[in-house]
Amino acid sequence: MTRTVAGPARHPGAGRDPISRCHEGDGDHVHEISVGRRGELTEYIWKVENVELATVGIDIGSSTSHLMFATVRLQRKTQALSSAFVVVERRVLWKSPILLTPFLADGSIDARALEAFVARCHEDAGLDCGEIDTGAVILTGEAMKRSNARAIAELFAADSGKFVCASAGHDLESVLAAHGSGAVAMSREASSMVLNVDIGGGTTKLALVANGEVLSTCAFAVGGRLIAFDSQGRVVRIDEPAQLAAEACGVALRIGEHPTREALKCVIDALAEAAISIIAGEKRSRFAEQLTLSGVPPLPWERAGERVDVITFSGGVSEYLYGRETRDFGDIARPLAARILAACNAGRIVPAVSEPREGIRATVIGASQFTVQVSGKTIHVGASVELPLRNVPVIAPALALDDEISPGAVAAAIQAALARAPGSDENAPVALAIRWRGDPHHRRLRALAEGIATALPRLGTDHRSRPDVPCPPSAGERVIVAPLVLMIDGDIGRSLGHILEHELGIGRATLSIDGIQLREFDFVDIGELIRPAGVVPIVIKSLLFAGAPAHASQDVRAYRPVKEEKLQ
Repeated sequence: MTRTVAGPARHPGAGRDPISRCHEGDGDHVHEISVGRRGELTEYIWKVENVELATVGIDIGSSTSHLMFATVRLQRKTQALSSAFVVVERRVLWKSPILLTPFLADGSIDARALEAFVARCHEDAGLDCGEIDTGAVILTGEAMKRSNARAIAELFAADSGKFVCASAGHDLESVLAAHGSGAVAMSREASSMVLNVDIGGGTTKLALVANGEVLSTCAFAVGGRLIAFDSQGRVVRIDEPAQLAAEACGVALRIGEHPTREALKCVIDALAEAAISIIAGEKRSRFAEQLTLSGVPPLPWERAGERVDVITFSGGVSEYLYGRETRDFGDIARPLAARILAACNAGRIVPAVSEPREGIRATVIGASQFTVQVSGKTIHVGASVELPLRNVPVIAPALALDDEISPGAVAAAIQAALARAPGSDENAPVALAIRWRGDPHHRRLRALAEGIATALPRLGTDHRSRPDVPCPPSAGERVIVAPLVLMIDGDIGRSLGHILEHELGIGRATLSIDGIQLREFDFVDIGELIRPAGVVPIVIKSLLFAGAPAHASQDVRAYRPVKEEKLQ
């Protein structure tokens, strides 16, 4: 598999790229290029304009875990000499079998079992770890618990420069599922409004998509594995939402006991009714409100003149809704799906139901194919910048970049944004998201750079490169210097970085990246430089897609850890 991470092919005794070897010697002359060099030159040019990445997405959830290998090809835009890259091809290479997420007796993730599963997947797919350029490990449900997240992070520590290990959160998982299922593409192709309903083991996530853009998301605690049984039909797992449903029904569910058919039906009916009322946009009961996890936004039928054209289902429970699965896995997924399907057939859930491209694998497809971007080509990477950088918080100062840029106004806006930045360690890198407007004249770029330099905190600055500092550190004292990270949507990254680092001598390494749009409170991972394209891979961990952002939750509830026991 050819990838841009490899440098240009080299000939014995030649240390230059194919272009520089095309004409050698003094004076005007013409000579033929050999077939081998012509092919080498063609490949080099292709690699400059194209970036192909082998990716892996790993979805570790409350109920199931699975993995997918894919390739993503990005190509430089040709319009108006743009340096930005866009995705032109996504291709699935291999899909793993579905694994019931392994938990230990104390309710924590069985990291060794997961490690063996991932190793077996690499072996079965015929892909070594070294062949993977980047990947995303998405944690949902119980996997997001602090102890579990730590164990999973340690599992992938050896590949920390390549992998993003992110707790998805309800809103992000909604967006991942909408993209991975194909609902976003469906909406874009048909210029329609689609509601994607992703029903997993512990939660249901809604994503409202219009013309290919995710407008809003919400989540509530209804899923197919809120109750689990052993082979004898005894209860071995009860999540808090199921307990709430049992209390609302006036019935008892206890670990190790066989629930009566009537009690179990009542609990499943209560959970299904809550889900249906939220999906259908009906007035929600008090119990449905209790299950709400991320603040249900107004759905289109609650706004005048708007309607959903199509509803799609993804997640594990959707496999029963579309008839792709009929087996029972010792939980309540199948009867829950039957009740939701009945509501659709009865017209209670009004939009027409359409089958998306993916169901249970929607989130892992989103993780493997939609989490990575690359920068533009006109970037500046300071010589002392050490990549990769991980978990860099983003601030978005409100900059007035009119024709005349005021350095003082720029500095004030950045300082105000820095005050809102998460964390207080001034030695840690922070990315400034800049929306450039107007012509890239040196006068304007210099004014912007002066404002940035004025706003920079002095802590973390390398005093050795600042002769004007009266009290340099003593010999042998280690100075921690965080790089200045700029993320710009226009093609000015290289010019702005050069002015800051070389003209103004700001005293710290500068990483100035263009072709990327970010929002405040995003977090980004920045990978190593890809040659010969001269770009860096970017993973936006809290908002991974272009277009209108998903609304952030205003009221997030977290339910207590799952109660699960292994019976002797």
